Amino acid sequence: MSKFKKKSNASQEIPTSALPDIIFMLLFFFMVTTVLRETDIMVEQTIPKAEQLKKIERKSLVKYLYIGKPKQTEKFGGEAKIQANDVFIEPRDILLWVAREKDKLAEAERDKITIAMKVDSEAKMGIITDVQQQLRKANARKLMYNTLKLTKDN
Repeated sequence: MSKFKKKSNASQEIPTSALPDIIFMLLFFFMVTTVLRETDIMVEQTIPKAEQLKKIERKSLVKYLYIGKPKQTEKFGGEAKIQANDVFIEPRDILLWVAREKDKLAEAERDKITIAMKVDSEAKMGIITDVQQQLRKANARKLMYNTLKLTKDN
């Protein structure tokens, strides 16, 4: 009898019975965690550029206002409009909009709401001032302007 056994040339197969389960778990994970764009932007925007920028810490506390000329000028006119979520609003409607957005947050986070304004560089300062005044009345004092990073090429 030989002391050593011969090695067989038969290769061992990798078990693939759990592979469909893993694929479906990954698919489900990405479907649940992916956030799609929430708002269709209906205003034209040329965002100004800045040198010193600060990144947002908690995006769940940020609510966006878009200000610019409507893309459909024949329907909405050529003057700058305020877009909140998916609708155009007037400056007098900002109080109600802020109250609704605060109601969507937890009680402890309502005072931490931040309003981010994406304003077209061609927009008149009058509409921006009206929005700022209404935000003060609504006690939404954390205001942020979205910009693009200024590069050395610009």
